Amino acid sequence: MEPLTEEQIVAHLAAHPGWVRDGNEITRTFGIRYHGGVAMIVHVADVERLIGHHADIDLRWDQIRFGITTHDAGHKLTDADFDLAARIDEIAAAHGAEPKA
Repeated sequence: MEPLTEEQIVAHLAAHPGWVRDGNEITRTFGIRYHGGVAMIVHVADVERLIGHHADIDLRWDQIRFGITTHDAGHKLTDADFDLAARIDEIAAAHGAEPKA
């Protein structure tokens, strides 16, 4: 996978509101109760297994945070990261997770 240019990253971020860049990673946090977060993780993990790309996930009692980067591209951002971000947004909506600022 080819790392994205700075201009491509800016364009992708504009197309994926709510996701923020933290170095060579994009992150997003959702409010969701703990057990709902567990169910959401299982759903995300099923999709990740199918597409062969995985997020780092941090579950707390009232929120879940996703961090995405492409490890195989030297921990750089690629198109695959933004594809996964869009899929996570859809899954979060299906689970009633609330985007956090």
